[in-house]
Amino acid sequence: MDREDTAAGLARLEGYLMSQAARHEAAAAGETFARHLSWLGPQEKDEIARRFADHHLALRRQMLHAVIERTHELRTEYSHRYAVLRRRATVTALAVVVLTAAALTLVPPLH
Repeated sequence: MDREDTAAGLARLEGYLMSQAARHEAAAAGETFARHLSWLGPQEKDEIARRFADHHLALRRQMLHAVIERTHELRTEYSHRYAVLRRRATVTALAVVVLTAAALTLVPPLH
């Protein structure tokens, strides 16, 4: 097993643990919400808690997809900016070399 496989396995494990934590958080939030509805029966509270948790997870999923989409947009934008800056730096360095060489050829040698 090489480093890439290990990193991929750890990323999958981290994703799994994060999803389990999100599920637990959603279930706890749903139970807390339903517990405050004292006029409901136990089965109704369970149903409300489940629906609340489902909605909570759906919202988290939407937020995660929005973050992923924005990450891709930023990566594309910054990759483009980096390429432009790299070209400018290369052109500037080349211009300095050319101007230095031209200046050295124009200056008469000291004898």
